[in-house]
Amino acid sequence: MIFDYCVVGAGIVGMATAMSLIEKRPGVSILVLEKEDGPARHQTGHNSGVIHSGIYYEPGSLKAKLCRQGEWATKDFCAEHGIPVTVQGKLLVATDAADTERMAGLLERAGCNRIDVERLSARELHALEPHVRGVGALRVPSTGSVDYTRVCGAMHKIVVAAGGQVEFGVEVTGLEETASIVSVRTADRQWTARRLVVCGGLQADRLARMAGVKSDARIIPFRGEYYRLPAHRSDIVSHLIYPIPDPALPFLGVHLTPMVDGRVTLGPNAVLGLSREGYRKGSVSLRDVGDYLSFPGFWKVAANNVRTGAVEMRNSMIKRGYLQACRRYCPGLELEDLLPEEAGIRAQAVRRDGTLVHDFLFAGTDRTLHVINAPSPAATSAIPIGAMVASRCISTGQ
Repeated sequence: MIFDYCVVGAGIVGMATAMSLIEKRPGVSILVLEKEDGPARHQTGHNSGVIHSGIYYEPGSLKAKLCRQGEWATKDFCAEHGIPVTVQGKLLVATDAADTERMAGLLERAGCNRIDVERLSARELHALEPHVRGVGALRVPSTGSVDYTRVCGAMHKIVVAAGGQVEFGVEVTGLEETASIVSVRTADRQWTARRLVVCGGLQADRLARMAGVKSDARIIPFRGEYYRLPAHRSDIVSHLIYPIPDPALPFLGVHLTPMVDGRVTLGPNAVLGLSREGYRKGSVSLRDVGDYLSFPGFWKVAANNVRTGAVEMRNSMIKRGYLQACRRYCPGLELEDLLPEEAGIRAQAVRRDGTLVHDFLFAGTDRTLHVINAPSPAATSAIPIGAMVASRCISTGQ
């Protein structure tokens, strides 16, 4: 059988793409291939569960546009499918003069991106969150929380109900394109499709090279470690509490997140990963480490971020250092409040010249389209990303 479309990857972006293709072209044949035993096993199922507003992103960027659309689309999808959402709002807390200066820049971005934001004084911040300390804050009322694994699972059900075929436990080992079809191989099976979409997440660059895509971007894994507060401290905050981010870095800093299930998590940090998919502390993949050590872009990123990398590594190794990062804005936390929680891994694309790819990045061939870079807020933005990818495939014949 020759499928109309094959989607590789059953994370939230892959499932949203398959769902959108079915919605835009009812009756098409779609195959989704996933190497794990179910959907949402990697970045989708290992994040903070935040429905982002889009305040951080460069005006005019895909992230700014698609995150804004995705916030509405995610909330609407969850309401339609009975998936719980909590819209508790976010506070971005300034703790010193440098943060206050950056806060002004964020306010400007919020205006450009048409995001409702309220500036708070230290007194107003304290009135909202008595356990949080700061010289001021930005309140983003539209930010919320959701379980993205459930969202992805609902998308999976929609695809299957519409006649889509989803295969789990099949790892792609080869891609071969001709003038009319693309052949997709695993260790012992082969499928054929007219068009291929690859949403490979942590393996996106390898799958792109396998398909002959010309891209100088390489995935560098950054391990995001979390802690969880004990149940009796779950009322310490009512909003999501974030630091004011450093605009030079792609990470948002350690934050306090009331989850939709009632838990409160702390994190994530951003430590260079020794394995793209090793979630347990101490996991090492010689292949993954060798991949980035042989890549010139990695060494340029490392040279430009020596101090930041050292601080992140110290805080990863020394729990008290991690605690201090949290106590900048929540001084009442104690060491015994930090309970173990599963880590996540961010797939960060880096170019050969050492440039971090901040925006979503796509590449392709005549019959393939690859999502090369889709870090946060890809989960929030998944529905419009999927719609955009599907439209490109349909309108361009990719």
